[in-house]
Amino acid sequence: MKNNVTINAVAREAGVSISTVSRVLNGTAKVAPEKLIRVENAMLKLGYRTQLVASHRSSSKLKSIGVMLQDLTSMYYTHAISGIEQALQDTGHHPVFISGHWNPTTEQEALEILLDRQVSGLIVIGGYLSEDHLRTLVRQIPTVILDRQVKGLEKYCIPMNNTLGAYMATKHLLDLGHRQIAHVTGMAGNQDSTERLAGYRQALQDAGVPFDPNLVIQGDFRELSGILAVEILLNRNVQFSAIFCANDQMAYGVRLALFRKGIRVPQDISLVGFDDIAGSDYITPPLTTIKHPIFEMGFAAGKGLLRVLSQQPFPTFPEFSPSLVVRESTTMLFKPRYQPQKRFDF
Repeated sequence: MKNNVTINAVAREAGVSISTVSRVLNGTAKVAPEKLIRVENAMLKLGYRTQLVASHRSSSKLKSIGVMLQDLTSMYYTHAISGIEQALQDTGHHPVFISGHWNPTTEQEALEILLDRQVSGLIVIGGYLSEDHLRTLVRQIPTVILDRQVKGLEKYCIPMNNTLGAYMATKHLLDLGHRQIAHVTGMAGNQDSTERLAGYRQALQDAGVPFDPNLVIQGDFRELSGILAVEILLNRNVQFSAIFCANDQMAYGVRLALFRKGIRVPQDISLVGFDDIAGSDYITPPLTTIKHPIFEMGFAAGKGLLRVLSQQPFPTFPEFSPSLVVRESTTMLFKPRYQPQKRFDF
């Protein structure tokens, strides 16, 4: 049986001073990136952090749950947060939230902060962490993964069916007679973005509509990227009668950009979002979108993690399916789309 690992052992393994290891653990001062990586690798190799967390997890005094999401200001994540908070209410466990900002490096730093705070367990929502990293994390500390499906960790994952949701959004526009449908994606490499693009393409294929890469614009899930997407589409001078955005926030930006150019929604351009965040039913016109039960998924993640912490099997939850919410931003295509006569500058 391996003896308890000390800070001295970690320092020797990493080839750094004991004070450097202490600074890494306590976050009391900045540490050079190369030294930080060496210390983290040494702790992982020696099992130091696993030992530290396990020790504190057995203490009744420490019952914090770390939750890493992507944007604390996003209404989408607000629903997930509410579900998690309700699941943990009156259990003695308290969530600690931190944002990864859709950046792998920031996500890694955020996780390190949570682990150094010796949380009892983790809920990871979306993001860019590699599957290998997540598999290692699950071995270190009880972890539930929300909004992603990770091979080998399926029983700890609560995924969204992004592909089906995007398929439903695109099919809705196809059923209304639209054939030239633009798509504003999220960030490249993001699982949500990739799956929603796949659903969009599958719906076009099933309807016999050729895929046109000129109608696909990369965004970043923020409103400004929706504004910029309209600029790009109009300056490309491509024809389109509808736009499907990979989330509601980008749809808000698209709506504003079209309004500034005198392009009407839905009379000239039909618009569909994704997520049905709070406020989507109050913009003008109210936004047609895809609703995911993210509150319920957050609640399930919290309850599932509590089961794992109490050394019970992770529960089997029913599939969380998307639904189409039809409002006033889409309409039948009765005439050719609005065609710009000149290039636009915003």
